[in-house]
Amino acid sequence: MIRDVLVWLATKVGKGPGEYDPSWSEALASTLNVWGLLEGTHVLSLMLFAGTIFLVDFRLLGVGFKKTPISVISDRVLPLTIFGFALMVVTGVALFYAKPLLYYHNLWFRLKLIFLAIAVINIFIFHYRVQKDRDAWDTAEKPPLKVRMSATVSILAWVTVITFGRFIAYDWYECGKPLPHWANVAQECAISERGAIDLSEVSQ
Repeated sequence: MIRDVLVWLATKVGKGPGEYDPSWSEALASTLNVWGLLEGTHVLSLMLFAGTIFLVDFRLLGVGFKKTPISVISDRVLPLTIFGFALMVVTGVALFYAKPLLYYHNLWFRLKLIFLAIAVINIFIFHYRVQKDRDAWDTAEKPPLKVRMSATVSILAWVTVITFGRFIAYDWYECGKPLPHWANVAQECAISERGAIDLSEVSQ
């Protein structure tokens, strides 16, 4: 179902009347300068977003800016965090739209989405539960355990998201290559254009 929608997005939306007219997705993927600009902007916006998030997280852990109230640091960097996040999402969606099937069958992209979901869930838990009593520990050099745990999850999740995002550029687990069975299953290689080749069958 999901793949059918992605095939439609990749090959049908915006396609001209001619047989060789590209769809909008194909045109975007083949435009070198626009693609490079999107990719570069995505990386820079991620650096801005993650940098401001880590700044707050280090304060929540009690390892940096100990004399500055948490609310002061959070309020100062929040506009930059929101701007970085918005730009990151827009450019990320555009990059995905250019090559939806490639990303759909990419192990690293799928892992990135899992940890992105964990990071986002952690943000909501922090804002709507953990920091309800922030006034009690706003100026504490070492905030309570629940606050430090949330900050730890945040740092680990975003570092993992960035790491898996970087791995997307490598073809270590690309469909169509001899792969362990679990990798073929995890990426749904069997229904991809390149197919699934089980490493155990090749080695026999």
